[in-house]
Formats: sequence, C-alpha cells, structure tokens
Amino acid sequence: MTTLVFGHKSPDTDSTGSPIIWAWYLNEVKGQEAEAVLLGEPNTEAAFMLERWDLPKPRIITNVDDDQPCIVVDTNNPAELPTNINGADVRGIIDHHKLVGGLETKGPIDIRIEPLACTATIMYKMIDKDMAQAPTWVKGAMLTCILSDTLAFRSPTTTQEDEAIAWGLAKDLDLDPHAYADEMFAAKSDVSAFSDAELIRMDSKEYEVGGTKFRVSVLETTAPASVLERKDSLMTSMQDVAKEDGVDQVLLFVVDILNEEATLLVPNDLVKGVAEKSFGASVAGDTVVLPGVMSRKKQIIPNLAV
Repeated sequence: MTTLVFGHKSPDTDSTGSPIIWAWYLNEVKGQEAEAVLLGEPNTEAAFMLERWDLPKPRIITNVDDDQPCIVVDTNNPAELPTNINGADVRGIIDHHKLVGGLETKGPIDIRIEPLACTATIMYKMIDKDMAQAPTWVKGAMLTCILSDTLAFRSPTTTQEDEAIAWGLAKDLDLDPHAYADEMFAAKSDVSAFSDAELIRMDSKEYEVGGTKFRVSVLETTAPASVLERKDSLMTSMQDVAKEDGVDQVLLFVVDILNEEATLLVPNDLVKGVAEKSFGASVAGDTVVLPGVMSRKKQIIPNLAV
C-alpha cells in the first residue's frame, strides 16, 4: 500500500514542501511507494513555491483510513492531524516542534525530532549523501522551506545548521537567498483574495493555556498595513472563528518581517490580559506592538499566560 506523507492542517510552506521532498526520497532513493498529500489548501507562499519549481499541487485529503501507512512531518500534534490518525499506521515522524504526545502507533517507528527551524533542514541531514542525486526542484523546495521558517534568517528559531544548509542550497541553485526570499515574502504578503476567516486560519494552531483554549494565528508579511487596515472586520471574524472552531479566543499576531515585530489585535479584556501577562505589554487600544516577537514556536506559545 502506498505510504502517505503529510504535515499539519492549514499547510504552510514547510508542511507543503517537506511531504513532497520526503515522498521523492522514499520513491526514488528508497524504492518505497509514497505519495505527498496535504490536509488543506496551501498558503500563498507555499503556492508560490509550487509554481516557482514547477511542482504539481498534492491532492488534499480530509482523513485517513484505518491501517493506512503514513509518515507525519512538521508536526506531532494529533490536534493538527486527521481525526483518525490513531487508526492509521503511522510509520515515522520527522519534526522540529516540541513533543506533544497523544499519537498511537501500530508498532515501533522511526522518529526524528531536532531543535532546528525547519523540517526540511532535518530532511537534508537525513538524506545526506543521497542529496547528490536530488533534482533541482528538491533543492529549490528545501531552500524555500528553510527561508520561510527562518524568515530569511531573522527568526530566533534559526540555527547555524539551518543557515549553512540554506546557503549551500542557494549556491547549488545559483540564487541569492535574500533576493529569493523577497520574492517569497511578496507572495505571502498578498492576502487580498482571502476572506477574514481564511486569513485567521491560514497559519493557525490550537493551544490550551490554564484551561483556556486559544487558536493562535500568525500572519507573516512585509506589508502589515494591508492586514491591519482590516482589523475591525478581522476582530469581528475572530469571534465567529472561535465559536465555529470550539475555542475560547483567537489570538491574531501580524508579524512584520522587515521591522522584526508583531502587532497583536486586542478585541477584548481577555486578550488585553494575555498581552500584559505574556509579553509585559502596556495596552492602550485595540492593537499592541510587540518588538522582536516573530516566532510562535519560540516566543509566543512558551510565554502565553492568562
């Protein structure tokens, strides 16, 4: 049976590119039949990657069958995976997030979790000498994933390994990584075609803090004004999304990639309290700027308090 390779729901660049990379490796190097699939529509930056490297968009699935062989990448959180994930035959996990727990497997599996900025960085290391036979598009997808997750080396999650591998890939591809990242971020920043609810869910994960359930959404952009001019309608939609998704509150952070700061929308006293307790912020209106905050994984989630 074909092994399905997929990342988390609301797939960003890494959760779109890494399944494609690993499916190539299994098929072409290991001789194992594998297919990359997605758990939702890729975001605009991921769509840019697919077009830039002439990659077909993987098919989208909503669930997995019992005993379906699969490999999970860029997450290990059951809440971000198909409902029946514990009924499937999970045979491997490749990830760079904290271990959440809750996944059940049919037997012992291969797990590789490292404190790096990007899943594709881990895959580069795992593929190792076989990278010599990797086609241009595999290298291009890897570079795109790493530049995305590191925000072109600006994110505090960036490690020396992420940066060194990205520069090596860029050299092989004859690309200036910073100029290429500018193209990526321009694609990511064009959100005009998306509804408020789509924006909120585009890069979003659920977390519970002190008994309060949050949907923590991040919009990374080089044009924050284009998002913030929609703040009134976004804050109204945040209430609807919270109700529909069964959480107590949506937290929406608009990350300004160039100025290396985040703006948190503050629709009510709950979010005001979160801003003050989590980031030591002084909140006077319906937004608050958080200097230096760029990473949900390293700076937002670990600090959340209610």
